[in-house]
Amino acid sequence: MVSKAKTKTVRATRKSKSRHPNPAIRYHRDVLNGLVVVGDLVRLAVERHERDLRDGHKRGLRFSEPLAQHAQDFYQVCRHSKGEWAGQPFSPAPWQAWIDWVLFGWVVAESGIRRFSTGFVTVARKNGKSTDAAKKGLYLMGPDGEPGAEIYTAATKRDQARIVHSEATRMVQASPELSSVIDVWKDNLSIPSMACKYEPLGKDADTHDGLNPHAVIMDELHAHKTRDQYDVLRTGMGARRQPLMYIITTAGANRTSICYELDNYSQQVVRGVLQDDSWFCYLARPDEGDDWRDMATWKKGNPNLGVSVKLRNLKRDFREATESLACQNTFRRLRLNEWTQQVDRVIDMDKWAACSGKPEIPDNAVCFLGLDLSAKIDLTAGVCLHVDDDGLIHVEVQFWMPEESVISKTRRDRVPYDVWVREGYITATPGNVVDQESVRIWVNGRKAAGRYIEQVAYDPWNATKLAVELQDVDGHVTVEVRQGYKSMSEPTKTLIGAVLDKRIRHGGNPVLSWMADNFEVRRDENDNMAPRKGSEVSRIDGMVALIMALGRAELHEGPSPYESRGLLSIG
Repeated sequence: MVSKAKTKTVRATRKSKSRHPNPAIRYHRDVLNGLVVVGDLVRLAVERHERDLRDGHKRGLRFSEPLAQHAQDFYQVCRHSKGEWAGQPFSPAPWQAWIDWVLFGWVVAESGIRRFSTGFVTVARKNGKSTDAAKKGLYLMGPDGEPGAEIYTAATKRDQARIVHSEATRMVQASPELSSVIDVWKDNLSIPSMACKYEPLGKDADTHDGLNPHAVIMDELHAHKTRDQYDVLRTGMGARRQPLMYIITTAGANRTSICYELDNYSQQVVRGVLQDDSWFCYLARPDEGDDWRDMATWKKGNPNLGVSVKLRNLKRDFREATESLACQNTFRRLRLNEWTQQVDRVIDMDKWAACSGKPEIPDNAVCFLGLDLSAKIDLTAGVCLHVDDDGLIHVEVQFWMPEESVISKTRRDRVPYDVWVREGYITATPGNVVDQESVRIWVNGRKAAGRYIEQVAYDPWNATKLAVELQDVDGHVTVEVRQGYKSMSEPTKTLIGAVLDKRIRHGGNPVLSWMADNFEVRRDENDNMAPRKGSEVSRIDGMVALIMALGRAELHEGPSPYESRGLLSIG
């Protein structure tokens, strides 16, 4: 149903439609042609849209220029309420226009509903996030056409949530077109004819259970210490036809937070590690390896540099940052949009992709196995590794997961475990814990295929029973490998070097590739390395199993251990 508010607003905006070339399309082309300074993650987002315009129909997607233009037309009746542009019609910056164009233009072809149910946008401070989000809230309340739409701005404190909502309120009061159809009350905007409302929320997730949001604007997600509010509001959207969770934030410092989790997920989506057609993201920040002191990189985190972000103010804050470590972290996080707790990622995913050739392991090959077993509901990984005469490392991998946890983990972690199970990359075992007998059968299957299983390396956590059975019943040499610097550092460095030199063949397994992108290391004072995962929902089990197998292959020498069997242990 098209509301009177929608009809009246669109009629008013058509008169003022810009005659200039579409700024969204212009921005899109400028990024692709290298005419505007952006970080790699923004460039990848633009390239994703370009690919989808070409191939999206194969996945049931369609781009509707009329819908995209409808959102842009509406914004012409929104007016700035403060600062140097107070009273002037809102004219989005090219990067903002591009976000609107893509976010609202894509639909599912069969149903015509909006493709994207989540938008994750992270830019540095003073880039107009709140103003831009306020107008999106107004669009979603009325012109989006959802009867009874409930729009909420959410934050850790209600005063923070009021920032975006108050901006929306001032926009309504400054616009004759909007104020004629939208009623303004304290902490409430409403369109009575459509039973629509727009309100701010505080942090108390327990009070959100009865809400039925059509859209939620989450402000400064990095400040959320738990995921409770995000989860409650997201699950509350289940009854809506085309809901939208729109997240705006600067970078944070807590790498165990929901913000870091979603930031990391967004990176994997734009890099193509994960495919999620419902997830839109725009991540503006300097690239890894950029020097934060180089002013040429500041534009990457500040797409509004020279507009709402004043260079003189940025330079002032920079001078303070060069004199104080505390100010440096603040400058890099808030003014450049960098996560200040540095992430030590060591796998270049472009080089990892270049190693996706099919592994070739002959039936009589000497192999080393690595096992990383989960305790209950997580993934278990098995790796079969062979190093050929030319030093090329061939890797076959298998994953297991409890059948009863597949759907819940897929929904909670937003990781396509269900797809990977259907495609055979993960074996779902009956029940709610991984069936270790399935792992044992897989190990013995390598031997039955004629391969010479030199050693089976395993993490002792939850694996003692399986290790004893593999040794005493099945005749394998099992090696306990603890997850410390002593046992993991050298093979981790070997793996990194093998990827850089393209001396590994992993077959492009999507689960292992996802884990490679999650893979980080911690270091000690002697630059020894040990694996760590990037966030709470990240998994690196396959990489750990690979490193254990590689470590045993590197250490093995002398007569065959089958001549003197035993249960080995290294620290």
